[in-house]
Amino acid sequence: MVDLSVSLAGVALKNPVIPASGTFGYGREYAELYDLNLLGSFSFKGTTGEARLGNPQPRIAETASGMLNAVGLQNPGIDAVIAQEIPNMARLFQGPLVANVGGFSLAEYADNCAKLDACENVGILEVNISCPNVHAGGKNFGCDPHAAAEVTRAVKAVTKKPVFMKLTPNVTDITEIARACADAGADGICLINTLLGMRIDLKSRRPLLANRTGGLSGPAVFPVAVRMVWDVYEAVKLPIIGCGGVSSAEDVCEMMMAGASAVEIGAANLRDPYACKTIVEQLPRVCEHLGAARIAELTGAAHR
Repeated sequence: MVDLSVSLAGVALKNPVIPASGTFGYGREYAELYDLNLLGSFSFKGTTGEARLGNPQPRIAETASGMLNAVGLQNPGIDAVIAQEIPNMARLFQGPLVANVGGFSLAEYADNCAKLDACENVGILEVNISCPNVHAGGKNFGCDPHAAAEVTRAVKAVTKKPVFMKLTPNVTDITEIARACADAGADGICLINTLLGMRIDLKSRRPLLANRTGGLSGPAVFPVAVRMVWDVYEAVKLPIIGCGGVSSAEDVCEMMMAGASAVEIGAANLRDPYACKTIVEQLPRVCEHLGAARIAELTGAAHR
C-alpha cells in the first residue's frame, strides 16, 4: 500500500494533489461530480480586497497544447469570500484549504491575509505576487526581488499560518525572486504562474483577447515549470508547490522529482473536470512502478 501523504510547512495533506486557483472556483461545480475529500487540498479562487468583475470579454483563447486566459482576478472580495464561500467550502471539503491571495498594494495583501488568518479551515496562504503594484507604475510585485520581499514581510507580520509565495515565471531569474522571499521569511514557494502570451485573429487582424495579452497554461508550459521547480529547489531550502501544465499522475511524480512537495493542477481541470480525481486514483500504481512506498520520497529524487 503506497503512502500518498505529504506535509507542506507542517500542514498535513492526504496526498499531493491540489487543484490550482482559478480553475476550481470554490469547489461547488466539482463537488457535484465527485467527493472533494479525496483531494489533498484545493486552492480556491484568487481573492482581492474589493470585488472585481475582471477583464472584458473575450478573455479565454485556445492555443496548441494549452490556453490563454486574462480573467483578471474576478471575485466577490475578501469579506464576501469569508462570510459566504469559506463556510460553504468547509461543508464540501474537510481538509485544510489553500487560500490564494491577491493584492495591488502592500496594505491590501496584509489586510487580506490578516482576515484569512482567522479562518480555521484555511491551512495555507498562497500569496500571488503576479499582481501589478499600483503604487510603483504597475510593475508586478513578483518581477522585482525587493517588492517580492516586501510583500512577504508584510504578510508574515500579520499571520501565523504558513505563507507560500506564488511566483511568476515572467522574469529573467526566478531563483533571485525565490531567494528574496525566503530571506524575508516565506514558509514555502509555489511556482509557476502562467507565462505571458498572446494570439491574433487572422480575419480581424486583432488580438483574440480583449486584454491583448493573457497567461499561457496547459501542457505546453510543463517543461518550463519542471525546470523552474528544479532551479528553485536548488536555490532555497523551502517546501515547493509545483504547478504548470500537470496533466497526469506521471507528471505529478516528475514534478516532485524536480523538487516539489505537492503539485497543483490547473488547466487540466477545464479540459476534464475529473482530472484530479483520476490522477489521485492513478498515483499508487505509478508510485509502485517507480518503487516508491511513500510518495514523499520522490521529492527532489532527481537531485540525488
